[in-house]
Amino acid sequence: MHKKVVIFGGGTGLSYLLKGLKDFPIDITSVITVSDSGKSTGKLRKEFNTPAVGDIRKVITELSEIDEPIKKMMEYRFHTSSDLDGHATGNLILTSLLDITGSLKESIFSLSKLLDVKHTVLPISEDSSLTLIGIDKDGNIIEGEDKITKSHHKFERICYKQEPNVLPEVITAIEQADLIIFSMGSLYTSILPNIICKDVQNALAKTPAPIMYLCNSVTQPGETDDFTVGNHVEMLNRHLETRKIDVVIASNSEIDKKIAEKYYTEEYKTPVKIDEKYLKKIGVELIAADLITIEDNTIRHNSLKLSTIIFNYLMR
Repeated sequence: MHKKVVIFGGGTGLSYLLKGLKDFPIDITSVITVSDSGKSTGKLRKEFNTPAVGDIRKVITELSEIDEPIKKMMEYRFHTSSDLDGHATGNLILTSLLDITGSLKESIFSLSKLLDVKHTVLPISEDSSLTLIGIDKDGNIIEGEDKITKSHHKFERICYKQEPNVLPEVITAIEQADLIIFSMGSLYTSILPNIICKDVQNALAKTPAPIMYLCNSVTQPGETDDFTVGNHVEMLNRHLETRKIDVVIASNSEIDKKIAEKYYTEEYKTPVKIDEKYLKKIGVELIAADLITIEDNTIRHNSLKLSTIIFNYLMR
């Protein structure tokens, strides 16, 4: 029987991880945040009063075993002068399924079946009005995921305007897991929105499964400037409350100077430094490896290398 892995995340980070991990002999449950309020997803939420579907679309597409042209269709965005402008095809399909079934969970199940997805994808909640709130060090409150991202504030805490009704299947998955993973991706808007839910925190406090964090390779401007690996872990631990991170995977790759300079001058992003002594002090196991690859002048994790490290840890 395959080992069971639950991965919390959203957006590009999680979908890129699944690109490699889906082919290993494990059972994956991906739990996706649904509080996005920007771009195509934000427009659909306002018009149809639905949870956010954009990150779910990305994950389903990456897990799909169907032909590449269909995957490209799911990710295709319309470029037009009409109301369709900016919408991703997959977002429209998920929204139409949600209108038909009345359930985001059932919509995901139907689309996963259609696209030959062999793993489980779950929304953290089916609540249609989830609103993320960021509280910065001066006590200022920023409301809405897209505004949190654009505000460039350093946040002390992330919370919801109203407590989410977490899907029971998410709690069951945590209870049955052999490993819990917090994916790389936006710390404030992809990872924390999943783990700040009280029901999730309670389930994580009880599970014997180790909790693994896949640390970002570069900082997020205005949010995690100058953050080390330890700072990322510290922020997660603060929101986890009773349970803490057991192991962190971080890249120790030497990033090409020209690429590093491009990231700093164009996006104000810098490589995340590994503070090994601090991680040891707080009792977190560090797995450091050469994980960075460059694709089209963009820094990416090598999905296969990362997935191999995860699988080897799981099979200890």
